[in-house]
Amino acid sequence: MTERGLSRRALLVGVGAAGGAGAMFAAMSALGLAPGSHDTPAFDAPAPGDFALRGRAAARVVVLGAGVAGLTCAYELGKAGYDCVVLEARDRVGGRNLTLRGGDTLPEIGGETQTAKFGEDVYFNAGPARIAPWMVTMDYCRELGVPVEVFVNSNSSAYVYTGGMRAPVRARTARADMYGYIAELLAKATDAGALDKRLTEQDRERLLEFLSGFGDIGGKHTYEGSPRRGFGAWPGILPGTPLPGPGTLAEVLSAGTGRALTMDFGFDQAAPMFQPVGGMDTIVTALVKAVGEHRIKLGTRVTRITDRPGGVEVAYDGGAVTGDYCIATLPPHVLAKIPHNLGTPVTDALRTPVPVSAGKMGLEYGRRWWELDENIYGGSSETDLDITHIWYPSHGYHSQRGLVVGYYAVGRHADGYARLTHDQRRARALTQGKKIHGELYRTGLLSSMSIEWRRQPHIEGAWVAWPSHDGGFTLLQRPAGRVYFAGDWLTSLVAWQAGAMESARKVVTELHTRALARPG
Repeated sequence: MTERGLSRRALLVGVGAAGGAGAMFAAMSALGLAPGSHDTPAFDAPAPGDFALRGRAAARVVVLGAGVAGLTCAYELGKAGYDCVVLEARDRVGGRNLTLRGGDTLPEIGGETQTAKFGEDVYFNAGPARIAPWMVTMDYCRELGVPVEVFVNSNSSAYVYTGGMRAPVRARTARADMYGYIAELLAKATDAGALDKRLTEQDRERLLEFLSGFGDIGGKHTYEGSPRRGFGAWPGILPGTPLPGPGTLAEVLSAGTGRALTMDFGFDQAAPMFQPVGGMDTIVTALVKAVGEHRIKLGTRVTRITDRPGGVEVAYDGGAVTGDYCIATLPPHVLAKIPHNLGTPVTDALRTPVPVSAGKMGLEYGRRWWELDENIYGGSSETDLDITHIWYPSHGYHSQRGLVVGYYAVGRHADGYARLTHDQRRARALTQGKKIHGELYRTGLLSSMSIEWRRQPHIEGAWVAWPSHDGGFTLLQRPAGRVYFAGDWLTSLVAWQAGAMESARKVVTELHTRALARPG
């Protein structure tokens, strides 16, 4: 015992004697003494009891933007009874989470308005299309009851095509040849003693064993082709007809397949990845239902944000709304144009990140020729053409119709497509895709839609790029008076819905803590 009561050491000894090591570790964690106990705590959503225990009413929050970040903020705050109103300038919710179906319209800044003519059960995820299993997006799908299915992120039956190739090859063939020659070079360097200063004898044996399997080079340490390359006629009753032997090392290297073979190596990629059943916007639909449609004001363009000692006023075309707090989830380059009294440093910070161009095209076919004629089920063909990828659908297998993403272009390639009309984009995409699939690519095309995110009203970019995470990025992590900022652009997961959700959770936690601490 100490003068102040039972010491922490004595308490832990007692807990350990009564409940064992597990109970002692739990107690240590509660006291902040266990390893890792000072790590960032798991997200704890606000609950109605937080206010009831303190005898005060929940605050009113004005959320700017009905994209994933804004809806997640309103959803989490709504659990505790906050009075949230969500202002959205567009005539639809979801922001960049955009799924287009038959009858949907898509206007562009300074361009035409397209109308989708897709058939029943055909949809086009014009924005996000895949979710890694470790992302918080999966947790929200589970919590909101949104069913998910596998998204085929990589498919060895799809193609690789670059300007250095005479013709496209299957991804399995390109990968087998590159891995095979890399393994041969490294194995022969090891045999010649070139790595003796780096390797022990045991290291050498282990490396050679690995390379033999990695490149399928066998005991001679020479790559001469492999069944991994694929077959002209696949094995069945007969052993099959292997493809002709690989090209030379110089030919394989000159093809420049590096990006195509490593596109799924990133930490934000996975095998498998997932997608909501029926379209990515089912996440948005579930969030809207949980938030309440009556709390969302569409077609409401914000014209001014005024922070005051006792609250925030947000003016919009035709009116104004006040709240105790405001959460701004608009793209930073859009938010920077709205007059406010938050200070010049905030404006400068919002202007710092650069909008990134990206665009997609959906091509609907009346016959799923990629499955029937080419045995491609999901995944993507990778190319150095300006279309970058051709994505094949990961749902609706063996149905009659289907939609292929004819290009997913970023940066300068997207800017090139953005300067064209939709018909011109389609013509170019078909010309480029024909280099991979031949005339099949032009056969049976029923309809198409294209999107260029720099030309989308009130969004004006697919995502943003920060020059660094110092300065403006750090400043906007904090509230400006009673105005908070949230979005994927304030995380390390820019361009992912998970970033928007992680940012929303952070802001909700900080705002809720502040609301509970304010005088009653």
